[in-house]
Amino acid sequence: MKPVGTWEDEATYLDERGERVVVAVPGELVRAVEPLEVEVDWPDFPRTWDNPGFVVRYAHVRAVAVQRWARELGVPLEGFRPELLDYRLDRAVLRVLAEVPSRRGSRNPGWGPFLVRLAEAYHDAFEHAPALPVGDEPVTPLHTARVHLAAAVQKILVGPDRI
Repeated sequence: MKPVGTWEDEATYLDERGERVVVAVPGELVRAVEPLEVEVDWPDFPRTWDNPGFVVRYAHVRAVAVQRWARELGVPLEGFRPELLDYRLDRAVLRVLAEVPSRRGSRNPGWGPFLVRLAEAYHDAFEHAPALPVGDEPVTPLHTARVHLAAAVQKILVGPDRI
């Protein structure tokens, strides 16, 4: 199945017959994300937003950091509730992640542009839909869900654990 639309309001796929399939809880796909091993030859410098290599690597670094900080802050990995990933920025990341299975099966998967799109969606989510508690905010199930989303992104994006 191939994902279609933005998923802002509704997570929709087209099946093999071209029929629409609506997924009630798109966050469930986070459980199924398998690591992606691809080689993309991008320069490391300059480390600016104009360099797609930096954009992808930095998103990977952020996803790794979320895992590390979550452990330090006591955000539990148990109790993942995928239905909480319903904010538009979470759904934007899920929409891009949903392409992985069909791209894996493609003769021309276009990994470079795909990784940039995933990285850009994740940067937006990282900055405006925090995976970690801010200040004295208590840890909530939403934080756990977003830490799981970060882990899925980390499995797909290429890059070092730190820059």
